[in-house]
Amino acid sequence: MIPDESRFEPDPEEIVGDVPPALPDDWAVGTPDPEDPVDVARLTTLLREHERHGRGWAGAGVDDVLVEVSGAGLLTRENVVVRDEAGLVRAWGSVHDRAGGRMLFVHVVERGLPAPVARACSDLLVEWAVGQAVAVGSARGLEVQQIDTGAFAGDARQAAWLTASGFERVRTWWQMKRPVTADEAGLVPSTDEWADRGVRFRQVRRAGDGLPDDADLRAVHDVLEEAFLDHFNSWEETFDEFLHRLREDPGHRWDHWWLAELEDTDEPVGALVGTVSESSTGPDGSYVSYIGVREAARGRGVAKGLLRTIIADAAGRGRDRVGLEVDADSSTGADGLYTSMGWATSYVTESWHRDVTVTS
Repeated sequence: MIPDESRFEPDPEEIVGDVPPALPDDWAVGTPDPEDPVDVARLTTLLREHERHGRGWAGAGVDDVLVEVSGAGLLTRENVVVRDEAGLVRAWGSVHDRAGGRMLFVHVVERGLPAPVARACSDLLVEWAVGQAVAVGSARGLEVQQIDTGAFAGDARQAAWLTASGFERVRTWWQMKRPVTADEAGLVPSTDEWADRGVRFRQVRRAGDGLPDDADLRAVHDVLEEAFLDHFNSWEETFDEFLHRLREDPGHRWDHWWLAELEDTDEPVGALVGTVSESSTGPDGSYVSYIGVREAARGRGVAKGLLRTIIADAAGRGRDRVGLEVDADSSTGADGLYTSMGWATSYVTESWHRDVTVTS
């Protein structure tokens, strides 16, 4: 369930106390102000610089920052910043109570800071994240709380900091992209609903008030929970947590959710949740946030049918690409399907974990 109040500690000084000696005396620890355009712009700049250094280009925008820092997201998130003597944000940390036992951690330090200062900022962010892991883990009644953070492959600075802070690199992810051409709008008969080999592919239905049908949304959640049960770092997420989190995504659109059902029984056996990847310099793209197929239905072309549907949908909307993420260490062979359908790796990311013992 989504909590009525945040499980996190809102005051960073309760966790980290005084500014570390390695930081200048007039620097301070605090929280970002989502109503301050200077703060929001600065966080966006830091995040974009982090991306540009890690993968060669920046994609984040203001909406991505507001997901982390705005009031709407703070029931499941908390933030900390390090400010210099002029009040300018030089480092930013964000934690997300993602699911029971799993806490995501965003870790961004300005590029170009002197090495000792940058390292001190990183250490402070990690110390704060560990304290937040204890807070959220305690609120959930856990003995151990996982911190799950990421890095771009080849980012030596980030990898060195995480290693020194007790994190372990546990997984590699291929970030893949496929070009889309206008003629692919006819790849399937209709992106609203079509069928092949006894499987029906359709968008989630709308109820009388125009909102998605609750039963369809629960079917998507159930399919994905079952499909990812044996996948790496899978944590049970309630329906409310799932829905709340996906609706926060700046690219969220209800008409980018599809179900696959057996025609003879109407049993849901596959699901795909897509989003919009907006671009300020060219056409938008589509992104496969989740695709899953129940084990009993694998081998019937369900995943391929769902992928063909989002490709056709993207083409029909005038988009030029579809992106997705695949576990580079998985034994499922999903990467073979994606490659056969035209996806290629554009950059690589890593998952880093640290388990924190929760004390009462």
